[in-house]
Amino acid sequence: MEIVYSVNGVPIRLTYERWYHIVENHDELASYFHGILGTVGKPEIIVRGNKRSLKAAKNMGRRKWLVVVYSELLKHDGFVITAYMLDAKPKGEIVWQQ
Repeated sequence: MEIVYSVNGVPIRLTYERWYHIVENHDELASYFHGILGTVGKPEIIVRGNKRSLKAAKNMGRRKWLVVVYSELLKHDGFVITAYMLDAKPKGEIVWQQ
């Protein structure tokens, strides 16, 4: 398990169970373990997700955005839910922007 701090200062856990879930469903992310952590810690944009989740996103090059969905349960606890690639910046209500 690895931990990174969100822009709100909340420690966000990336457990091995969640990592395996991400790689099983999005095999193109197999080499992005540290990229996922970096996206939560230093995103370009954060949009509101479903059920109190947040989506941190970082541009990874031409038409390639890494999106990490995570939850801040408490001020001292949170976790990564999933991650995936998009061809464009994620849509939704912007809650933080670099």
